[in-house]
Amino acid sequence: MRFPMPREYNYIRPVDDVWYGQPTYKEGLIVPEINIKYGSLYSKVKTMPSYAKYLFGSLRELRKTVKSIRNNPYTGNQTITPEALKELEDCAKSLGISGIGVTPVNESHMFKNSIVLFKNAIVFTMEMKKSDIEQAPSIQTNIEVFRTYYELGRAVNLIAEFLRERGFNAQAVPAISSNLNLAVMARDAGLGGFGKHGLLITDEFGPSVRIAAVLTDLNNLPFSNAQNKAWIKDFCDTCNACVRKCPAKAIYEKPLVLEDGSEQHIDFKKCAVPFSKQHGCTICIKECAFFKSDYEKLKEAFEKKLAED
Repeated sequence: MRFPMPREYNYIRPVDDVWYGQPTYKEGLIVPEINIKYGSLYSKVKTMPSYAKYLFGSLRELRKTVKSIRNNPYTGNQTITPEALKELEDCAKSLGISGIGVTPVNESHMFKNSIVLFKNAIVFTMEMKKSDIEQAPSIQTNIEVFRTYYELGRAVNLIAEFLRERGFNAQAVPAISSNLNLAVMARDAGLGGFGKHGLLITDEFGPSVRIAAVLTDLNNLPFSNAQNKAWIKDFCDTCNACVRKCPAKAIYEKPLVLEDGSEQHIDFKKCAVPFSKQHGCTICIKECAFFKSDYEKLKEAFEKKLAED
């Protein structure tokens, strides 16, 4: 059973040139769907009053992202000035955005149910407050997770509207959406690398971020060159804190390599049980070395150790 979320195909116009996901692609699931499919829905309903305003706010913003594609102006303008790009960046920062990167959309970013109107992506991260994540698993941690979902959804809708008001086209992809693989997009946009838990590791906040995006047909965006983050995988192989601390034993010590060459880091069937019963769990973030320590210090110490061995 799929969660009854609004989808873009209800609002597509003849002018839209749509790129659809294919049946051979992976299935994209959002948090409510994972809980319904594998976890304890009763547990989530019982604790819902604590975070309901952010959950329903996130769903309202998701509906806006879907319906607002009808507002794309299709003026033919696909070039943004440096001044307008700076305005966009300032707007994003004022909305609480932590990191911004750019990447072309490609098949590795798509799920079987993806609906892509534009082939370039501006990807955004937002920090989840360290003091709240340190309390995981707790009601306060869960509130912070859903606060970030909501704030990111609101932010990408406002950024998409910012672009449309200036004659550009945009399609917002909020953090709670199952439309695209946002973690892979963020990696390709140069915003971080992957940890053993399959989460994006950023320089500033480790894995304590959520991700969203705005797709556009702007053709002069400053595309990012993904930084060399290969050392993160090597470091994780010596750490394994998330593997040991996961209450469900859901994180693979060696990621599964799927038929398409991508990696699967977590058994979501196992993960969903404590996730649904323990206020969203979040222990894999809390126990991650990149959350507890400084990124550059970890890198320096790791490279020093390699040099000595």
